[in-house]
Amino acid sequence: MSKRTLIAKRLVLFAAWALLGAGCSNSTPPPDAKPMGTPSAAQTKPAERTQNVSAPVVAPPKAPLLEQEVAYGEAEKRNLVGFLAMPGDAAEPLPGIIVIHEWWGLNDSIKKMTRRLASEGYVALAVDLYGGATADTPDKARTLMAALVSDQDAARANLKQAYDYLAKYALAPRIGSVGWALGGGWSLQTALMLPDQLRAMVMYYGPISGRDSELATLGMPVLAFFAGLDESIPVRDVQKFRSTLLKAGKPAEIIIYPKAQAGFANPDGGTYDEQAATESWQKMLSFLAENLRTKPH
Repeated sequence: MSKRTLIAKRLVLFAAWALLGAGCSNSTPPPDAKPMGTPSAAQTKPAERTQNVSAPVVAPPKAPLLEQEVAYGEAEKRNLVGFLAMPGDAAEPLPGIIVIHEWWGLNDSIKKMTRRLASEGYVALAVDLYGGATADTPDKARTLMAALVSDQDAARANLKQAYDYLAKYALAPRIGSVGWALGGGWSLQTALMLPDQLRAMVMYYGPISGRDSELATLGMPVLAFFAGLDESIPVRDVQKFRSTLLKAGKPAEIIIYPKAQAGFANPDGGTYDEQAATESWQKMLSFLAENLRTKPH
């Protein structure tokens, strides 16, 4: 397939799914979704969490991008509409990343982060677990997250359809997931739901869940970052998580930043840690490149 033909097909794909998304009434109540486990304290502390940037990247995209809001699936009463970005000059199908938002929802900050991941050579799809709603205060975020806790199956179906969209429509040969806090927990849940399909999983200080027997089913490499001063996710729980994965023979790197607090990757938050944020971002890029961009032998 020629470069021109591939790009043309992608433009048609973007247009078709944009029209599908536009046909969905915004007045329709969104479906509920549910994260696994109890929300962590880091997700509910106003001083430590802000509405803004959700990843430690502030440089502009490296290359011109194609970007669009897309309907990547269907919920009970409405389409699932997310934000998709990808390099516009790619000559072949690119690996995909499912991007999972924090408790603020799919806001402009998550879209900026999605663009930056896309500029590294990925088809990046930011999902929406809140049915189109976003929060600009902790109280609003808490309300949205409470609604999300009401329907676990809807959230799983949402993420499964995001995976299917990247595989079937964006033609991604390999797909990974990335999430922060609330999204970090759901990145892990996506891996547990798709243990043989997902090729890489990254989580930042998200809730740890899953029994040992469930974690043993994971077939993809795992990269996880935690904060040593995060009271809601004790270091002993992180160490047990690491031990469980390693004992099961899983390729997992679990990193604890001893002096960092939850939210350390958010430069606009009260707990931003530049060193931990920069180091973890670079580690994530290397991890994704190794497991998504390198063709298996």
